[in-house]
Amino acid sequence: MAPLSQARNMADHIDHEMLNEKTSTFTNVVLSGKLTSSYDLARAAVNMLKDIVESTVDLSADQLLDVIKQAAQKLNEALADESIVRNMVQRVIKIIQDERTGHPEGEHQESLQKLMLTTSSYGGQLQHQQMSVHGLQVAILDAISELLVELESSAYNIAAQAPRYIHADEVIMTSGKSKTVLAFFKKATKKVKFQVIVAEHAPIYDGQEMARDLAKEGIKVTVITDSSIFAVMSRVNKVILGTDIILANGGLKAANGSHAVALAAKYFSVPLIVCAALFKLSPDYFCSDQDAFNKIASSHPMLNYGQANHLSRLTVENPQFDYVPPNLVTSFISNIGGNAPSYVYRLLNDLYPAEECLI
Repeated sequence: MAPLSQARNMADHIDHEMLNEKTSTFTNVVLSGKLTSSYDLARAAVNMLKDIVESTVDLSADQLLDVIKQAAQKLNEALADESIVRNMVQRVIKIIQDERTGHPEGEHQESLQKLMLTTSSYGGQLQHQQMSVHGLQVAILDAISELLVELESSAYNIAAQAPRYIHADEVIMTSGKSKTVLAFFKKATKKVKFQVIVAEHAPIYDGQEMARDLAKEGIKVTVITDSSIFAVMSRVNKVILGTDIILANGGLKAANGSHAVALAAKYFSVPLIVCAALFKLSPDYFCSDQDAFNKIASSHPMLNYGQANHLSRLTVENPQFDYVPPNLVTSFISNIGGNAPSYVYRLLNDLYPAEECLI
């Protein structure tokens, strides 16, 4: 009866203490603000999930999925507005599902009849099952390592496509600062000369920092106020922006002010190109509830405390994001190439699990 009791004990396969420790440590790092970029956040999330998989012993694919889904629930409760963390959890779930399908262990579960076999016969089957489960874990860890390599090379692969999209003597507009767009421009300037118009992106004014970085590369740069975007757009050949999230319908969750840039580009029939790695592609849809979709920062950059004392009945909000609908976007440039917004559904099917499995 020993093998039977051992099999029954496998039902309690979730190490809650380990899960709490790893998810809490990761959550504290995120909330402390130490992860300053989307890439850093994605990499840290995948490494945390990889540690969880490595910490599990002799679990089937279904049991491992239960563990990851438990971790996902904890992360969703603590980091409800971090879409990239959810994206990485879904990517790992998809990896486990794919490896389960292609692995001999598959979705096979021991039936009651097999559990009632003799001790010697069951012992041989148990050893075979453990070897199969170990092979599954190794395959999953290898696939997660490949995901980490994809994350590390994403910025380089996007920048490598720059010469195909930027041509000599073009005038290009961007808004604010995006590390991905900056690398894109740096790569293009090695082949051709062009001019960049940077909207300053008030009240953060990181467009000024973007302009300084571009000028250091020898790129001709002009900084404009956000209110001048529409007036200048008629001179522009194309608009290139970064984004925080690509939504499931092909729309954007992008820095505030991006919608105004996109509307101006649409009015003057200027193509809008978005540079974003695939880890920013999300199965989430736009939510009109701003508390769920947006982040509201301090209003101090727009209205200091001295002025606020005289305006006690005035509420000033500083939203961090804009929603840009897909009809305003011409194409996306990701680490696997360029695609139209209408192609996003295919990428979602390739990268994420079936809808009923989404967390």
